[in-house]
Amino acid sequence: MKFGNMKNMLLWVAVTAVAASCSSEKEVKMGTYAYDAQFLKEHGVEYKELVSADGNAKVMVIPAWQGRVMTTSASGDEGDSYGWINYRFINEGRVNPQFNPVGGEERFWLGPEGGPFSLYFKEGAEQVYDNWLVPPVIDTEAYDVKAESKSSIRFVKDTEVKNASGTTFHINIDRTVSLMDNAEVAATYGIELGGSMKVVAYKSDNKITNTGSEAWTKDKGLVSVWMLSHFNPTPTTTVFIPYNQEAEGRIVNDEYFGKIPADRLVTENGMLYFKIDGKWRSKLGMPAGRAMGICGSYDSSKGVLTILSCQLPEGQVSYVNGQWGPQDDPFAGDVINAYNDGPLEDGSIMGPFYEIETSSPGAELAPGASLVHSQQVVHIQGSEAELAPIVKKIFGADLEVIKNKFQ
Repeated sequence: MKFGNMKNMLLWVAVTAVAASCSSEKEVKMGTYAYDAQFLKEHGVEYKELVSADGNAKVMVIPAWQGRVMTTSASGDEGDSYGWINYRFINEGRVNPQFNPVGGEERFWLGPEGGPFSLYFKEGAEQVYDNWLVPPVIDTEAYDVKAESKSSIRFVKDTEVKNASGTTFHINIDRTVSLMDNAEVAATYGIELGGSMKVVAYKSDNKITNTGSEAWTKDKGLVSVWMLSHFNPTPTTTVFIPYNQEAEGRIVNDEYFGKIPADRLVTENGMLYFKIDGKWRSKLGMPAGRAMGICGSYDSSKGVLTILSCQLPEGQVSYVNGQWGPQDDPFAGDVINAYNDGPLEDGSIMGPFYEIETSSPGAELAPGASLVHSQQVVHIQGSEAELAPIVKKIFGADLEVIKNKFQ
């Protein structure tokens, strides 16, 4: 082979290698759905996918992790991955006997977390972190896939849990995650979705049934369905929650981990604003009288609007109180919670991430009776001009005010 031909051949190989490398990097760019899918595959985590007809909307669900929605995308494999995933913990490949914080965009839990009827502390144990223990059925145990299609998947699990007062609950868990198309989202919220918007949405129906022989009553404690959604914080993200201005009582419980500073939490004109940056550990809750069954977050840097809503029951109901330790009222709990992660006193941090959460009432159930808690998670990515009318329609809020509240 002549030197010139060899030179050309080597140049072609180099260009091809670079192109392949660039292509590979593009496919697994960190922050994309493809990156997270590859990461989980490399760590032996099997998942199911709900995918829209055009392939843009993708919902990743993991049976081994209690049927949780791990993450989603509105633009296929190359789109932003909306769920927070704890890469560091998963990389360690260990099982923590206390809690396995793998992350995930929507996970099924049971409440209450604290108080005399806590499911997370043994009877007689002081309710401090060292004694806190997440029940295996919502931490390490897999759920059985009962049915699945391209747009829906159903999980079931039989279990029993015991609260801090010694009451044992025999429970059947029945959880279905369903992909919502744009037409359903538009109809549900009474909005218009333009062709240039990127949308992914799903709903989950979470049913618990009393499979025991005794009724669940308030005097022995109740359980609730508690849905928690992890997302990625940024300096430009704000959680906003509308509240009922006509109701009596406090608007928000902002003292879960100490009082939230005024420069991080604002309540005014029927709207609560919460700064989300992953730099200050803080949690808030909105009680039943104030909650309107919906909350949102907005990341102005990426133009991502997230909506989380749940169906509120009619009539008088009791919500379990999740605060740790002694309680004045174990049934003065919250419907909606929000959490901003941040460093602990020793400087360590689990995330950072943030959560928005919804809860069902406490389940007062006779043997064989059921409670269903349904919620929807919607991500809409677009320009401010596209998102502003949606925020106004759903929340009655001004997107510009949300954007600039903490900036």
